[in-house]
Amino acid sequence: MFKHLPPSTLITGVLTIAVGYTGPFLIIVHAAQQAGLTPAQLASWLWAVSLGSGVAGLWLSWRWKMPVITAWSTPGAAVLLASLPGVPYAEAVGGFVLAGLAVWLVGVSGAFDALMKRFPPALAAALLAGILFRFVVELVPAARDHAALVLPMALAFFAGRRLWPRYALMVALLLGCVLLALQGGFAATPTLAATASGPLWTTPQFSVAGLSNIALPLALVALTGQFLPGMAVLKNDGYDLPARVPVSLLGGVSLLLAPFGGHGVVLAAITAAMCTGPECHPDPQQRWKAGVVAALSYLLVAAVGGSLVALLLVLPKALVMAAAALALFGTLASSLSAALGNDSQREAALLTFVVAASGVSIAGIGAPLWALLAGVAASAVLRWQPRLAVRGA
Repeated sequence: MFKHLPPSTLITGVLTIAVGYTGPFLIIVHAAQQAGLTPAQLASWLWAVSLGSGVAGLWLSWRWKMPVITAWSTPGAAVLLASLPGVPYAEAVGGFVLAGLAVWLVGVSGAFDALMKRFPPALAAALLAGILFRFVVELVPAARDHAALVLPMALAFFAGRRLWPRYALMVALLLGCVLLALQGGFAATPTLAATASGPLWTTPQFSVAGLSNIALPLALVALTGQFLPGMAVLKNDGYDLPARVPVSLLGGVSLLLAPFGGHGVVLAAITAAMCTGPECHPDPQQRWKAGVVAALSYLLVAAVGGSLVALLLVLPKALVMAAAALALFGTLASSLSAALGNDSQREAALLTFVVAASGVSIAGIGAPLWALLAGVAASAVLRWQPRLAVRGA
């Protein structure tokens, strides 16, 4: 199988996973810290999303001979930053189950393309942007309170976006660790290696809060924020994969792993482009091997997940928060651009963004669902054209 595996293909597959674990995964760590999860629960979360991404990515890349890169849902992790602290963990796991079930049903029914055409993409982008805004804006007070750490990280990140965009977040995180080491920031942090473990079953509990605050926004941002651009990346580089295949498979995998804390496994979008382009392999027919390398890397992380969580938990909260906010910066920019780029949907999208960014909770239902309801209602009103009665002579 790997008879013709040049170093570029091997390195690309490994780097695709490294980018995820050194940046976007810190969003999950930050969400877990915000919700007060134990190290064992976080380790199980890591195990679930890594195992799911590895198994699904391995089968898809091998079976279809395409570089199909899977990942946990980064927009979904951002949703949990807002929603997880207000929902009991067992009810959140119930929300994970319902979200996976919803995605699976959309996949097996073949309704993915029809659903994406009917639901205004500007509203979905605005919902995600509103959720992300609350956490990206944390960079401002963090820069005030931890200027010696956050400001150099931010400068390194934005310089990296200009010079080496794919590795900007890795460079910023590495710089933050160096600065903390010089400042003695790791000295007072307890060692948690003994408390981290592997899979941990949580019996799902189902509630209105889990449905409205977790399941619905999680499924929506997975479909619109991950599967839609993920399919576009594949098609852009000439890989014609039926949408129902990855959507149904990954929805089913997410459903099975939800009781272990997995919030969703989806198609990768931005990092997937690293494996689908010519820099991975000059022959498009050979790039699927990068997908296999990436999947095997996921499985390796799943095997040592507890140790990785213990290492991540050594990082001070200020560093994790800053890295998570920087990791969300590009997604926020693209979401705002998509939300406000359509003139006919701009006002409805703006209302969706404002309600989602407010963080309001009414009758136990969080901002994401209220934002969707407000946006859909505004869109319907703005498109409504009253019929004028024609008076006879």
